[in-house]
Amino acid sequence: MRDNVTDNNLVELSGVSFRYADTDIVAGVSLTIAPGERVGIVGESGCGKSTLIKILSGLLVPTGGSVTVAGETSPDRIRSKVSLVMQSSMLLPMTIYENITMGHGQPEEQVRHVLREASLLEWVDSLPDGMHTYLGDRADELSGGQAQRIAIARALLKDAPLLLLDEPTASLDDATATSVLASLDAATSDKSRTIVHVTHQVGHLTDYHRILHMQGGRLYE
Repeated sequence: MRDNVTDNNLVELSGVSFRYADTDIVAGVSLTIAPGERVGIVGESGCGKSTLIKILSGLLVPTGGSVTVAGETSPDRIRSKVSLVMQSSMLLPMTIYENITMGHGQPEEQVRHVLREASLLEWVDSLPDGMHTYLGDRADELSGGQAQRIAIARALLKDAPLLLLDEPTASLDDATATSVLASLDAATSDKSRTIVHVTHQVGHLTDYHRILHMQGGRLYE
């Protein structure tokens, strides 16, 4: 891990800890990540990796240490610099377009672009109302792969400098997981996004610059 903080780093964690009920979930993690770098974090369930991702995304405030993402240190400002794809796609009872734009009016052409990147455009165009198809209670009728691709399209549309992936394929079967990851890799092939991907399957971390291991709340090379 890189311990020297420089102005060129997109992510800087210094002695970050998170304690809950007298237990250190994350314990003194220091890490720097350069722009465009892809970092994988592997570890068993309960090792603290998902908590670390929530700290990186600004969803959790560490109980110790400091976090800087794209020059921002406050959680609300950090959230503006981060796109997050979690294990659950968290679709809402709205149209596909609204689920991707999340209330921020975006040109349909931009939405079509991220749908294409997420390998969804052909399916969406086959629907009677296209991207304006209302999901509503029918969201549970989508396949796991379709739901997760919508979440990926949402993250790509935000176009934040840091893309965080928290077990994004954990609920998918192997074939669907491979297909979703292939689409994600293709969508980020220009290497312009910095990616942190936490998973318990190291085989999902192809073409990553570094793979770190988390155990007992600590990171190891």
